[in-house]
Amino acid sequence: MKTSMTRRYAACALAAVTALGGCAAVQTTGSGSVGVERKQYMSGMVSEAALQQEAAQQYSSLINQARAQGALDVNAAQTARVRTIANKLIQQVGAFRPDARNWNWEVHVLNSKEVNAWCMPGGKMAVYAGLIDRIKPTDAELAAVIGHEMAHALREHAREQVSQQMVTNVGLSVLSAVTGVGATADLGSALTNVMFTLPNSRTHETEADRIGVELAARAGYDPRAAVTLWQKMGALGGSSAPPEFLSTHPSAASRSADLTEAAERVMPLYQAAGGR
Repeated sequence: MKTSMTRRYAACALAAVTALGGCAAVQTTGSGSVGVERKQYMSGMVSEAALQQEAAQQYSSLINQARAQGALDVNAAQTARVRTIANKLIQQVGAFRPDARNWNWEVHVLNSKEVNAWCMPGGKMAVYAGLIDRIKPTDAELAAVIGHEMAHALREHAREQVSQQMVTNVGLSVLSAVTGVGATADLGSALTNVMFTLPNSRTHETEADRIGVELAARAGYDPRAAVTLWQKMGALGGSSAPPEFLSTHPSAASRSADLTEAAERVMPLYQAAGGR
């Protein structure tokens, strides 16, 4: 009996070590002018193609649900504005990763009072009407939001988080094999958790800020608008807690300082695009 249990532990430990060994350091994007150079660790259990396929399926389901509820692209002028800005930003993604030019990008406006926006792996985006109605962003400020969310996808932050979850689940599977208590999670539920439940890390948010600023500048939008945008975001909460959208973002002071520095760094790109 003891020998059997020992073999069981050994087999489970080997499986865990094998999965952990499958994590590789990668650079998902070029550093750009803003200098995003952190190495990321991705598990071999989570391929970029598989995650993008799952994202496309989930996005289709969400869009179909919004359409059925009469909450999809309700305001034609608002939708056209969002798509015009998004398309200009999409034209600049090659500065960070040329392959993203071939992604099947898509953006819709969801008729919700929530102040939110997101971009799934592979370029599936949504901007909530509440963000536009409550923030009342200029085009440059809206470009900062959309560019920020696009940056999460370009940088594959969701895949990075899902990789961490999957590796953790291997450890839980070891425990499950020993105790008989199930502990598994598939790719779909992991992606849903990352996109709509778990917050991004502050490191991810800072990277998305910087890349978003550069995308905006290259597209001809004043990168300094990112500073006023996040000031407006922070002011929404007043003396109470800020919107969930900002719950894990860097502090207002540190974010403002970092965005100001990034904006100054990409001003030549903005000026080359025709900005003043």
